[in-house]
Amino acid sequence: MMDTFALQTRKLNLFYGTFHGLKDIDFNVFPNAITALIGPSGCGKSTLLRCFNRMNDLIDDVRMEGDIFVHNERVEDIDIIELRKKVGMVFQRPNPFPFTVYENMIYGLKVHGMGNKKYVRETVEKCLFAVGLLDELKDKLHTPALSLSEEIKQRLCIARVLTVAPEIILLDEPCSALDPIATMRIEELMMELKRDYTILIVTHNMQQAARVSDYTGFMLLGDLVEFGETSHIFTSPKDERTEGYITGRFG
Repeated sequence: MMDTFALQTRKLNLFYGTFHGLKDIDFNVFPNAITALIGPSGCGKSTLLRCFNRMNDLIDDVRMEGDIFVHNERVEDIDIIELRKKVGMVFQRPNPFPFTVYENMIYGLKVHGMGNKKYVRETVEKCLFAVGLLDELKDKLHTPALSLSEEIKQRLCIARVLTVAPEIILLDEPCSALDPIATMRIEELMMELKRDYTILIVTHNMQQAARVSDYTGFMLLGDLVEFGETSHIFTSPKDERTEGYITGRFG
């Protein structure tokens, strides 16, 4: 049944001008789970991810057909500000604003006009705590966010998304700018966050998908070739193209 899914597409096609970027995508994301999209560069995985918060709308000459749902509602029926509050996004490279840590953390709250001083302070503390940064940053709230390490910046960007209480977090290759130890810490954080959030991650790192995700979709040339439980995709894929990619024969 559709209402068991946090995110869903039905017969989704997307075109950049004449280029057919997504082809008849039927895709389901289960709540409170981590779903990974894998596949070679240019296969459409980031394009699919960005459909769920309408980031593709910002690109000229994009045309879409088919249906996209967030908790059963069509995305086009959801106010765009409300949609991006519900469906938060963390990008490939940490992108804190050139403000202090505290100003970064309250930015979303200001945009949505939310809360009194007590609520704002508690929200900042709660979200920094959720990403394991409260002890580290509680005395550095007024330092420039750009002075932090890459890992701490990425954690801060995740915490900033959490302040507006999203239901779903989209992660577009969130560890690609991080070293292996920082990557491991972000992966541990994702696994903690799925208790409270639905997470959809695009990753070029198959080992990462195997480690953290509950479900995996393999994409190739705009097609969702195969989707299922991660353990099945990696140990007994049904499609030979999936097996070829996972075993390194191409990609």
